[in-house]
Amino acid sequence: MSNNSTCIQPSKISYMALPIIYTFLCIIGLFGNSLSQWIFLTKIAKKTSTHIYLAHLVTANLLVCTAMPFMGIYFLKGFQWEYHSPQCRVVNFLGTLSMHVSMFVSLLILSWIAISRYATLMKKDSTQETTSCYEKVFYGHLLKKFRQPNFARKLCVYIWIVVLGVIIPIIIYYSVEEAAKGNETKCYNLQMELGAEISQTAGLIGTTFIGFSFLVVLTSYYSFVNHLRKIRTCTSITEKDLTYSSVKRHLLVIQILLIVCFLPYSIFKPIFFVVYQRMGCQQLNHLIEIKNILTCLASARSSTDPIIFLFLDKTFKKTLYSLFTKPDAPHLQPSD
Repeated sequence: MSNNSTCIQPSKISYMALPIIYTFLCIIGLFGNSLSQWIFLTKIAKKTSTHIYLAHLVTANLLVCTAMPFMGIYFLKGFQWEYHSPQCRVVNFLGTLSMHVSMFVSLLILSWIAISRYATLMKKDSTQETTSCYEKVFYGHLLKKFRQPNFARKLCVYIWIVVLGVIIPIIIYYSVEEAAKGNETKCYNLQMELGAEISQTAGLIGTTFIGFSFLVVLTSYYSFVNHLRKIRTCTSITEKDLTYSSVKRHLLVIQILLIVCFLPYSIFKPIFFVVYQRMGCQQLNHLIEIKNILTCLASARSSTDPIIFLFLDKTFKKTLYSLFTKPDAPHLQPSD
């Protein structure tokens, strides 16, 4: 297999469809997430842990949406730019890297929201006789913290510090060392699509986090279902059906998001890194096309999150509804 740029050629999907899709997702995502952030920061006075998680999730979504134009320009013009040109460097660092980092942060926050929702269930039942000692200890020492606003705020700040502390040295190293060693001629090339050695390692670590997040949400959901089944066999929960249904719906929504958007990406990317060395140019181009489509699908979740917030938080739903509805004027009220 040739390592030069002539081996990797974008198809119509790459240089025509993906720029349009990224532009469309960017417009929708910036509007929806900006509106959501405004609601979380200014319209909700008493913020719960869920509101704090969602506010940081919106921040990560905005970073993903901000990177989308760079991704669109890369697929549109990358095969024309020189590899060492400023445009190529900007698109690589502000586009690809920023998007992937923000997606990983949003995945961790989604996992914490799932844990927080499960903790809501444990709070309702931790005092019941049917609750085991293990469940009481597990809630009292671990899950309970995820529902505390101060803990949620610190946890989100810490993850941003850790992620930036890891990513910034990688950016510096890549820009100074690895990128300088590249012998490619065009910006759209094998090294850009695969990443250099340290970039591939970081990508595999990030993919591992995706799998971990999926397992956390999956475990939370099925733990909830098993807990609910056990309670139903021991006592009546008619009075709590709405609470249980709400928690179950929240966890199910997060689970569907990960399955549809991130699971294909997280499964395919490790396979891609393993098999690409044995592929010819035509097969390698097909693999790269699939990778880029799945990456676009994963990033699309950031644009659709404001719709998901309607299912995750009733306060957000009521606040958004009040913005688009006007109360009846006093003079239009019927008199007694």
